[in-house]
Amino acid sequence: MGNFFIITAILLPIISGFGLLNLKIKNEQTIQLYSEYFVIAASLAVWLGILNGPHKLFTLYNFSQGFSIDFYMDPLSMLFAGMVSIMWPFVLLYAFEYMKGEKEFKGFISFFIMTYGITLGVALSGNILTMYVFFEMLSLVTIPLVSFYQDHDSMYAGRYYACYVIGGAALAFIAVIAASVNSGGDFVLGGYSMNGLSDNFLNLIYLLAFFGFGVKAAIFPFHSWLPVASVAPTPVTALLHAVAVVNSGVFAIIRVSYYIFSPDFLRGSKAQYIAMSAVLFTIIYAAARALKERHFKRRLAYSTISNLSYMLFGVVLFTRAGMIAGMAHMLFHGIIKMSLFLCAGAFMHVTGKNYIFEINGVAKKMPLTFGLYTIGALSLTGVPLFCGFISKWKLFSAGAADGTGWGVAGIACLIIAAFFCAIYTLTVSIRAFFPIIGTEYQYDREISDPGVHMLLPIIFFTVANILLGIFPQLVSGFLEYIAGGSI
Repeated sequence: MGNFFIITAILLPIISGFGLLNLKIKNEQTIQLYSEYFVIAASLAVWLGILNGPHKLFTLYNFSQGFSIDFYMDPLSMLFAGMVSIMWPFVLLYAFEYMKGEKEFKGFISFFIMTYGITLGVALSGNILTMYVFFEMLSLVTIPLVSFYQDHDSMYAGRYYACYVIGGAALAFIAVIAASVNSGGDFVLGGYSMNGLSDNFLNLIYLLAFFGFGVKAAIFPFHSWLPVASVAPTPVTALLHAVAVVNSGVFAIIRVSYYIFSPDFLRGSKAQYIAMSAVLFTIIYAAARALKERHFKRRLAYSTISNLSYMLFGVVLFTRAGMIAGMAHMLFHGIIKMSLFLCAGAFMHVTGKNYIFEINGVAKKMPLTFGLYTIGALSLTGVPLFCGFISKWKLFSAGAADGTGWGVAGIACLIIAAFFCAIYTLTVSIRAFFPIIGTEYQYDREISDPGVHMLLPIIFFTVANILLGIFPQLVSGFLEYIAGGSI
């Protein structure tokens, strides 16, 4: 029965999205009901699978010995798939109002829900080859979403995005083949010894996988596609920058680091030194770029780049505490950044404006939107009683417990980046609520907070932010279980 739920969760959005693309449906309300029905049905399948507990590996199709399409649901799959399955229906609801009246509304929704199924395919893959196949499919199905508006900037962003993510996948492919040939490629917590291969070769293969899959996690120098892709509609950027694409990159690196390679081998290796150097540089560099960025969504995009490397800092410590901290920030940052992007999109949708200086005084017209934004900003900065504090505390603790110079350097980078974060997020709130006299941007009297379809998802993610900040034990035990503990 568990296998049925897994296949249903993956195939239902893909088939229904492709079907919608080819059905002669023009009424927007009918499209909304159709898409929300199948997305919720897929989410229910995910949770029925989760409630049935971990499932054994099963093979859907076997190409040849060592090369097969396998699926299963282990605790790490449950975390990522469960996270995606809760977020997607709410962002789809947001998209209905945001994209209302667009000429290609049906096409947008079609690719949007197909992306959901493919993201679940990444989460529920049973070996590295299957994960790679869905990882590549995710790149292809999101290109039309990035270039949706079909103007010069959108088409450029689509091509730019395609070059980066497909190029990154080409790097990772070498590691996928090496892992599949030498270990079978199945995911086993603790990884494989891969006897018979030299240490230098293993270091090289790991780094190809790290930077190849890490393109989607926007590791420097493969990060610039993320701000460019912010020209896409906000429902797309929210999922690209908070859940689907970027977290697929982090998820893939966790799989490679802890389920294919042995973390005991990687710890102290040349591969760790190179990967950690790139991660720590990205944390500071992206936070500094966010600080000087004047475009609202691009500022949040640079913030995402920095925070993705927060997660990877925990991951490449190659310790149990680091793995737990990285997963915690993957979950909590997704919740926080989703609310921030949706608030930014609401501002841009209602006002037609894009830049930070245009926010001056707008909270008088949109108090609820910017009140909710401020809660997200406080959480991302690491203020207690919000979930961002919990994951950052775990990262600090993991760095301190590491007992190496990398742990100390990581803590220093996190502190500096948190200071930058406070400036680049909270100055937006200050501009909105307390503009300097004479700088208040003049808006039409009809401007107000968006409708319920856009506000409800923002409120949901804000409540989740506060709830998990006050009661982190709701998920902390499960994160420890994923890393090899008991629940």
